[in-house]
Amino acid sequence: MTHRTPAETDLAAAHEAVLTWFDAHARDLPWRAPGTSAWAVLVSEIMSQQTPVARVAPRWRDWMARWPAPSDLAAAPTAEALRAWDSLGYPRRALRLKECAAVIASEHSDQVPCDEETLLTLPGIGAYTAAAVASFACGQRTTVLDVNIRRVLARAFDGHAHPKGALTKSETAWAAEFVPAGPDAPGARHVAWNAGVMELGALVCTSRSPACEVCPLAAQCRWLAAGRPAGDDPARKPKTQAWHGTDRQLRGAIMAVLKAAEAPVARELLTASAAEFDPESDPWFDPGFAAGTVEAAILRVRELGDGQRIGRLVDALIADGLAAETEGRLHLPH
Repeated sequence: MTHRTPAETDLAAAHEAVLTWFDAHARDLPWRAPGTSAWAVLVSEIMSQQTPVARVAPRWRDWMARWPAPSDLAAAPTAEALRAWDSLGYPRRALRLKECAAVIASEHSDQVPCDEETLLTLPGIGAYTAAAVASFACGQRTTVLDVNIRRVLARAFDGHAHPKGALTKSETAWAAEFVPAGPDAPGARHVAWNAGVMELGALVCTSRSPACEVCPLAAQCRWLAAGRPAGDDPARKPKTQAWHGTDRQLRGAIMAVLKAAEAPVARELLTASAAEFDPESDPWFDPGFAAGTVEAAILRVRELGDGQRIGRLVDALIADGLAAETEGRLHLPH
């Protein structure tokens, strides 16, 4: 796909518009506070993947209070990290973050590296996260591209409703030409540009209901000038099946049992049918469980799936490192 060159755009006006808007409208996110460490920024980026910021902020605060440095998390029990991850979803991200912390602690003197090439060698760190940490934590001039930034650039400067397909090298190179020049430094214009365009896509230039009337790039936006022509919207194409009734939902219910339980849970306690569940007569029920909480979680698992399906997903959780089994009893990894 051929992109319009930045020479066709008044870049100085675009930069001023976005930076002025961001200065006035940036959300007060805790990881944007002055003096936030690169580790704290990295944690926020991992937590924010496919998760609303409103849900991330309280978990991030708790996490950073408990593990302010990579070595702190690396030394923590895996079960503690999984419980602290709480309801953020995709708990494998917690495992990858713990693995990442261990590498940073052991190979990088407990300091998050700033160059993208090194960041990409860390467990669980992809191109977006590496660029985001290099930019937001270290002040480097790099090109940060998430779905929000791609959408703003596609609309304002290319005239398309949505970016076309997966990110390509040519799109990355094109987007890089819009990043303001300047020396590497936290708070530099190129850092504010990356954060500002991302914020603009999240709050104003949204996928389905863009508020063009308040957009700082409205005067330059080629998509708006063309009458906002419809285009293929990736967000409208279901990439995954619905949540209810899925293996993901049942996996989450099983994990909820293991997080809530104070003692290992017998596998058979999960695989019996809901109709058979009777805490007083069930030989697998441990009276040491917290009253009500674990019982309700176990009942939920039994309601969502049959014994064979539950057993299959338990095995998958063990294979993924999210659960462990000792003498027929299930628990979080140590």
